[in-house]
Amino acid sequence: MYPILRLCLLFAASASWCDTTTRMSKTATLFSNEQNGFVQQDGSALFSSVRTTKPESRTSLFVARSTQGRFGLNQPSASFQLSPSNLSVAHKLRDIVANAEAGHAGYDAVQYGAHILPPNKPTEMTIGQIFVWIDATPGQPHAIGRYQFIPKTLSRLVSAADLSLKTRFSKKVQDDLADILLSEAGLLEALNGGLDRMKFMRNLAKIWAGLPLPNGKSFYEGYAGNRASVDWAHFDAAIKRAFEGS
Repeated sequence: MYPILRLCLLFAASASWCDTTTRMSKTATLFSNEQNGFVQQDGSALFSSVRTTKPESRTSLFVARSTQGRFGLNQPSASFQLSPSNLSVAHKLRDIVANAEAGHAGYDAVQYGAHILPPNKPTEMTIGQIFVWIDATPGQPHAIGRYQFIPKTLSRLVSAADLSLKTRFSKKVQDDLADILLSEAGLLEALNGGLDRMKFMRNLAKIWAGLPLPNGKSFYEGYAGNRASVDWAHFDAAIKRAFEGS
């Protein structure tokens, strides 16, 4: 190999390694302040994109820009009313989603394609710290938690639920945010007979990529590596069981 070409390749490899090392070092520094988790040791923001206030409501992949949801349903409030029996249905539906999205990792699941993981388990972090991890690690997937919230959806739900960035990303918080998505998919309408079960299932599949359409494929099949992780027959049977006695 020509000396000049060898030198150029060595320089490029060194620059790439330095860039990766610097980013990881900065990310570690970013999380060194245990009080809020999103400033440097000297108290200044490390990145200009780091959120120091509650995220504004932003349109996500799954939400329309109008005052109605993607599926033509009214946007729910952060807390919608369910009877005890209906709460049982919501619990079963969350289990179905979690089985398809998070598997055994549950509430502490992080998308498998993330090369730089959060510094702690998601349930031990605040919402603000999770957003910092997202901002500090561009170019990788960031779906997180039992329901694999993607950044834009998480940001919107946090605003809808009026949560502080200091709120811990606990199991209950994750469940509450998932319930908002279930409501947007038409849970109340499905329970009241205003939306048939098949359409409700399609709506769920449009929110969670791990759930299938009738053809067995994800609504987002092939997009960012997405695919359905359960087949339609199992999904259909699980939804039927969830609605039994509601």
